[in-house]
Amino acid sequence: MAEWLAAQGHDVRVGAAPPYYPAWRVADAYRGRLYSREQRQGVAVWRAPLWVPQRAGGLARVLHLLSFAVTSAPLLLWWGLRWRPQVVMTVAPFFTAAPAALLAAKLAGARSWLHVQDFEIDVAFGMGLLKGGALKRAVSAVERFVFGRFDRVSSISQRMLERAASKGVPAERLVFFRNWVDVQAVQPMSTPSPYRAELGLAGDAVVVLFSGTLGSKQGLQIIPEVARLLADDPRIQFVVCGDGPMKPELLRQSQGLANVHFLPLQPVQRLGELLNLADIHLLPQDPAAEDLVLPSKLSGMLSSGRPVVATCAANTEMAKVVQGRGLVVAPGDSGAVAQAVAQLAQQPDGRVAMGQAARQFAVQGLGRDHVLQQCVEELSALVQDTARPARAA
Repeated sequence: MAEWLAAQGHDVRVGAAPPYYPAWRVADAYRGRLYSREQRQGVAVWRAPLWVPQRAGGLARVLHLLSFAVTSAPLLLWWGLRWRPQVVMTVAPFFTAAPAALLAAKLAGARSWLHVQDFEIDVAFGMGLLKGGALKRAVSAVERFVFGRFDRVSSISQRMLERAASKGVPAERLVFFRNWVDVQAVQPMSTPSPYRAELGLAGDAVVVLFSGTLGSKQGLQIIPEVARLLADDPRIQFVVCGDGPMKPELLRQSQGLANVHFLPLQPVQRLGELLNLADIHLLPQDPAAEDLVLPSKLSGMLSSGRPVVATCAANTEMAKVVQGRGLVVAPGDSGAVAQAVAQLAQQPDGRVAMGQAARQFAVQGLGRDHVLQQCVEELSALVQDTARPARAA
């Protein structure tokens, strides 16, 4: 996004952590360094150090988030005083950096914008990473106070905007800001993906792909369970691509399963080839995170022109997006997921029809230029202090 805005002639600076995710280890090139600066496609990127725990449990995760809030605050405040931008935008996660962003905007006389990719506090309590009624009430009160101070609060689904409204954000400050995808970089290929040959997959293999961070929010333990249920059909092959804290457990659970293949995180330049490896995309989700998170990986799946099997409740935003472009099954039900995968594996024409609908949805509503141009219009309105209500999906 920052690079796209810079290419349109806007002056953009980014304050970020050093690369450490999904491996939960700071990249070697940044280890032992404090603050650093680099140029990326016309964007000045300043990186502030942070503490990265080996195991991201409840308290460790909180300290991890707070460490970045502390180290990034001087950078934000310095920009507020010296650079004086017109808009200060911050993204949650990390919500802990939001107070400093508000103060930087105040110092600069700028407008403030909070974009919510997921409600990390609600997710943390919902999944048991944080516990305690008193703690939840205290943290929620702080969250509500901070949310209410931003000039704009955006999120990636209508349900998440409703959640923001429940935290005290007036309707006129809410903005619907979809996850976008480069529909040119990720589009259906006319030839088989090179990954098929690289993995030694048979020409008639039906590939079920999960690609993304192997973290705890996704309910990924269902993948080896489904693979085990479908092990008697050698045509159906599962590919898990990515890294993250769940990978060792997934490898352990997949031992002895010849129909499960693992790939490490792949270069972004090969994203189109990777997503075209799939005949079916698999998108599991932990029910505790439903409507608190709308996985950004869904946009790429749809753009690739392949159907999606998603595990979510029927009344969620994710189900609304996937219906007609794949199949929706109850979360945690490996038998139902196996049945959905087997059904699509036996219906190549159905896969094509759903994939075409998915691609059409991506091109018409999720394209990078379309979504980011809407963002620029909202930024311009914000600078001119002309509020508008949240746009409909």
